[in-house]
Amino acid sequence: MSFEFKTTFAVPPAPAPNVTVENVTFLNRDMQVAGHLYAPKERPAGKTYPAIVVGHPFLGIKEQTSGLHAALLAELGYVALAYDATHYGQSGGQPREEEVPSDRVEDFSAAIDFLTTLDCVDPERIGVVGVCASGGYSIAAAQQEARIKAVATVSMFNMGRVHRQEMGDAGELLAAVGANRTSVANGGEVEYFRPLPLPTEVDENTPPLFKTFVDYYYTPRGEHSRNTLRYTAASAGRLVNFFPLAQIETISPRPLLMIVGENAESRYYTDEAIEKAAEPKELFVVPGAGHVDLYDQPHCMAVSMQKLDDFFAKYLGS
Repeated sequence: MSFEFKTTFAVPPAPAPNVTVENVTFLNRDMQVAGHLYAPKERPAGKTYPAIVVGHPFLGIKEQTSGLHAALLAELGYVALAYDATHYGQSGGQPREEEVPSDRVEDFSAAIDFLTTLDCVDPERIGVVGVCASGGYSIAAAQQEARIKAVATVSMFNMGRVHRQEMGDAGELLAAVGANRTSVANGGEVEYFRPLPLPTEVDENTPPLFKTFVDYYYTPRGEHSRNTLRYTAASAGRLVNFFPLAQIETISPRPLLMIVGENAESRYYTDEAIEKAAEPKELFVVPGAGHVDLYDQPHCMAVSMQKLDDFFAKYLGS
């Protein structure tokens, strides 16, 4: 089967003519979550559909790749929900741009709560797709959320490992976090980290993965006025203590699919996760693709979406 998607690959995506998109809100505890619900336009009365929650990358918002994935899934016949994580975009939560792993994980459960209230959704056929950082969050969510019947990740990123091992000395990082928290407690300003360079700052010393992020987030491919590309310094302390793979084997016997680009600089995160996971599990490699290619490149997404459709059709039905 070869996909010829009718959804427009843009920010935000314009869904295909056979798909509806609705602005929705729901609660994660006392925080309001803003979402876009994509669904097949023609829904016969009484028919229920499998539903899929789609989580966005680190610092992302629903109008970018998670919304595109949701729109494409709806085009294939699923009810799909993309949302802004709490503290980001149009969702609630203070301070703004605060990365709270427990909240990011709970967002998935809150989204499932919402989906179970819809007459068109079969509550026994709900899956998740986690893109980039949400790949790690979706894996953590499935370890505590039995209503997730099938888990798929795309270009998974382990935000805990990044902050423990790949941002310099973790002790120095935590010392900086503590210093800013002390400052804020005494009336100072919240400090924000900006992990990506500006386009004018990219040079031959910029890591290749960062160059691809810049090419996505700072160009029409992915740029959006609500996407600030920053997070609070205090977030880093929480992320150091985030271990999404700690009990990944407990997802079994529910199925896990991990999709990664053949040339993805981040592939080692997926390789580590798939090795630790229990059956049924599957690693699917998209030939020639890099990490960010699976966000929005049509020739790569035609392959990854085919695999997602096959996976969810098998485990959630159609």
